Amino acid sequence: MTGYVGRFAPSPTGPLHAGSAAAALAGYLDARAHGGRWLLRIEDVDTPRTSAGAAECIQDQLRFLGLHWDGPVVFQSSRFARYQGAFERLAEAGRLFGCACSRREIADSLQSGASRVRAIPQIYPGTCRNGIAGGRAARAWRFRVDHATVRFDDRWLGPQCQVPAEDVGDFVVRRADGIWAYQLAVTVDDGDAGVTHVVRGQDILGSTGRQILLQRALDLPTPDYLHIPLALGADGEKLSKQNGATSITDGVAAGAAKSACDLLDHAARLLQMQPPLTRDRSGWLEEATRQWALRFGPVSEVRSAQ
Repeated sequence: MTGYVGRFAPSPTGPLHAGSAAAALAGYLDARAHGGRWLLRIEDVDTPRTSAGAAECIQDQLRFLGLHWDGPVVFQSSRFARYQGAFERLAEAGRLFGCACSRREIADSLQSGASRVRAIPQIYPGTCRNGIAGGRAARAWRFRVDHATVRFDDRWLGPQCQVPAEDVGDFVVRRADGIWAYQLAVTVDDGDAGVTHVVRGQDILGSTGRQILLQRALDLPTPDYLHIPLALGADGEKLSKQNGATSITDGVAAGAAKSACDLLDHAARLLQMQPPLTRDRSGWLEEATRQWALRFGPVSEVRSAQ
């Protein structure tokens, strides 16, 4: 084992679809190509969106594909005390402020402030940044963003430059319903797990600058990032559970002809790889790991896939 630590962190809102399977395969191959560890974290912090049985289904699908993770599965729902601790630390440092605005109020404010919505209508206008208006109480809590430029090298996309103050403004770390926001939870989780490399879809690329700001504020190391291309449906939209993307294993339990290697072939093509010809799952993963290592893993000896 090397010092490499990667992770796959699906939300249990449904089974794996083609896009999430490709993300899982990319993370697995990257970890194995580096002789490192690949962790599984179930991001169930958003409890209203969690589907019963989805976490177990995802684990079964990963096993079917031969993508075996290292160590116990971590559930965000068991880590709320860690998020509270990070929240208190940020608050003590003056990096957080309460916000009384509803989404409708923010939208109305943006529509009336043309100069603020020229490029990115979603930017928070700073209404409560210097205090909440009299008679109102905080609904959500936001991280106070400075005007720092965040630069990082993405291993797939190359050099990146983000300015969170101009992209999104002060962002939420605890929602109005009391749920911990994704940005804070994932930053604390990766830091606690010692994650050194993050492999995920390009739909999360825009979150990276915010997470790096939180890492800096919490004195956490910044991992290396690799954002893979998105899997798109026939309509050109990103495949997701919300728009009806089907499970990769639909029909498999009923005796469908698709094997694990067939599903892995499709994921490999989404990653712009040439799928191995073998129909042996272990051999497929071993060959794919070598292929990945030629592009992303500067290693002298590729660890055999499990």
